Amino acid sequence: MEFIPLNLPAYPFQIIEKAGKFYIFDFLRKKELLLTPEEWVRQHFVQYLIHQKGYSKNHISLEKGLQLHELKKRADILVYTSEGEPMMLIECKAPSIKITQEVFDQAARYNMIYKVKYLVVTNGLEHYYCEMDYECESYRFLEELPTKF
Repeated sequence: MEFIPLNLPAYPFQIIEKAGKFYIFDFLRKKELLLTPEEWVRQHFVQYLIHQKGYSKNHISLEKGLQLHELKKRADILVYTSEGEPMMLIECKAPSIKITQEVFDQAARYNMIYKVKYLVVTNGLEHYYCEMDYECESYRFLEELPTKF
């Protein structure tokens, strides 16, 4: 199976094939996961957070469950402060999924629960970083993701 190069650094992932399916070792959750295009993006972005932006792996949570009205959903990546407060929510999509208003709306709905300072949407090729301002009920796009806070 060929996974396209992303607009993120390449990392030495452990990928294995079992019964015609590919799996990637998730070192945070310490288990093999089915290697879907979205998982490919999620694993790259986690490595980017740790190796390029200086975030501690101990402050990153993957596919964190949340309750949104009657629906059970999962935030792809949550980054916490050293005090354990949610600070960044990252919504990952497969590279073939265009980043549209609908994708931003999904991330914004999840953020109604967490109220993070930074909201990120990525498909591995395009990355959008927003800094939230809850007092002014607004946000601004950032050129770069902040390094460890």
